Amino acid sequence: MKLPTRKAVAAISAVIAASIISIAPVQAAPPGDLPFGVYDPDGDFTSDQEVVIEHLFLPWEDVYLQSLYDADEYALERNRALLVTIEPWTWSRSERNTAQYLRRGIENGSYDANMKAICDILGTLKSPVTLRFAHEMDDKSGQFIWSDWQPETYISAYKRMIDVCRVSAPDITVMWSPLGDEDMAKYYPGDEYADLIGLTVFGLQAWDQAKHGHDRTFDEIFAPRYERAAAFGKPVVVAELGYVGKEAYVKMWENSVRQVKEAYPQLVGVVYFNYPEVYPWPEGFGAPDWRVKNQILD
Repeated sequence: MKLPTRKAVAAISAVIAASIISIAPVQAAPPGDLPFGVYDPDGDFTSDQEVVIEHLFLPWEDVYLQSLYDADEYALERNRALLVTIEPWTWSRSERNTAQYLRRGIENGSYDANMKAICDILGTLKSPVTLRFAHEMDDKSGQFIWSDWQPETYISAYKRMIDVCRVSAPDITVMWSPLGDEDMAKYYPGDEYADLIGLTVFGLQAWDQAKHGHDRTFDEIFAPRYERAAAFGKPVVVAELGYVGKEAYVKMWENSVRQVKEAYPQLVGVVYFNYPEVYPWPEGFGAPDWRVKNQILD
């Protein structure tokens, strides 16, 4: 199932959907022709007609699943599709949030019911749905308990969960979504388990200057990741995008990220992460605020 040109894949943050209506929106999409989406808990893009993708992050434990219907209604009203990122853990403090616990639970079937409960609902939604499960598995920062596993272990777990989901939601599109680092290919689950390939691209000016000695462009970061992803012959999406810095830096990125370029023939959409970073960057760089209303620094 291919990503439709103007109906890319997305969802609203169901956890806080009820609060969005009261927040004044802005026209915030960067210029360009690539299909554009957002993860937008603050509702900054509520009335932005450029948005065709609504992104939702969902833990598979301790979540009110009926809120997915609210997300579906929100997306339908705005002619947007749903991108649902399922994170296989609980967002509450719990001894269950360990890699060993997760691996063991997937292997013995303990988590089949968690995946089925979500996908039972995804299969009934009216919006086009893309599932992004256990993303950035090639990340070595320690942010996610499902990252940096042995590739064969991750692939086995990923395929099992996609198989469980497809029973309940056979029409979903599946996005396999590494960070995009050099080792990403080791985690590729096979063509039957990746309709789209999602990548992550964040630009933090302070990091660029400290670690690279110059302001990096979107293309400088994205191009090598795109090349690795494009090798699989699938459509490519920037599933998480953000940029923060002084005005010139932000404008440089803004004027580049949605441009259709010959260098990226398989790039079919970009999805902005309109929320503060939830996991601090290393070496004291803190938690950047990627929200469009705060991304320009003095």
